[in-house]
Amino acid sequence: MVGWGYSKTNGPATWASLYPIAGGSHQSPIDIKGSSCPCDGNLTAIQATYQDIRISELSNSGHSWKAQVAGGSSSLKGGPLSDEYVLEQFHCHWGKTNETGSEHTVNGHCYSGELHLVHWNKTKFNSFAEAAAAEGGLAVLGMFLVVGNEHAELGKVSKLLPFIQHKGQAITLTDPVNPAAFLPGSGSYWTYSGSLTTPPCYESVTWIVFEEPIQLSQEQLDTFRAMKSYHPTECCPEDELGGCLVENYRPPCPLFDRVVRSYKDKMEEE
Repeated sequence: MVGWGYSKTNGPATWASLYPIAGGSHQSPIDIKGSSCPCDGNLTAIQATYQDIRISELSNSGHSWKAQVAGGSSSLKGGPLSDEYVLEQFHCHWGKTNETGSEHTVNGHCYSGELHLVHWNKTKFNSFAEAAAAEGGLAVLGMFLVVGNEHAELGKVSKLLPFIQHKGQAITLTDPVNPAAFLPGSGSYWTYSGSLTTPPCYESVTWIVFEEPIQLSQEQLDTFRAMKSYHPTECCPEDELGGCLVENYRPPCPLFDRVVRSYKDKMEEE
């Protein structure tokens, strides 16, 4: 059986047939209407701290690369969050060209990619699995990617991707990673209640999407695009993507009755 994916036959338009919640009213990503999002004076700056984060496994899931956290300490508080969250994993979405790739869009504009730091609510739950399906269980930091200068911290991942080119392959990342280096200089963000952007699309996510994108080099982005969505023992899929792990992003979903709130970094206003 062919699982979910991003081709025409198993892509986002088909997900709700297998995962009914994917057709729900609190799905992600969305198109963020920039300046029309109300600025909420009750929101505060995000407090994200990471110490000696160890990655047990950098893997090719067939849908993206994923860095699984297994050591160190982390804490995500503040902003729209009333509880404390801890980092579980981080992964990325990207396009075939620099004009596509991000899942969230801003006033219809698509960035070259989007990095997601996935955290779970340790105040209310005992595990990621328990939190993932529960309301308020997850919080995801989203950073837009644009081509520019090489990103040193992201380089710890990109340099290893040639070793996990095919689905199911994994490698140990020996260097500790500092996810704080993935956060942009500006603390301004948008926040709303949404879902995981991949099946099962649980509506359990508080989204925090930073306004300012971060840069990575063209070479780093090209290492993402060189990955394959199939196992080395399998034949290359006969789909429009040709087995390449590209265009691995879900298009924006309807906002329905949700409100996207905005927080402006006070340091920028001074």
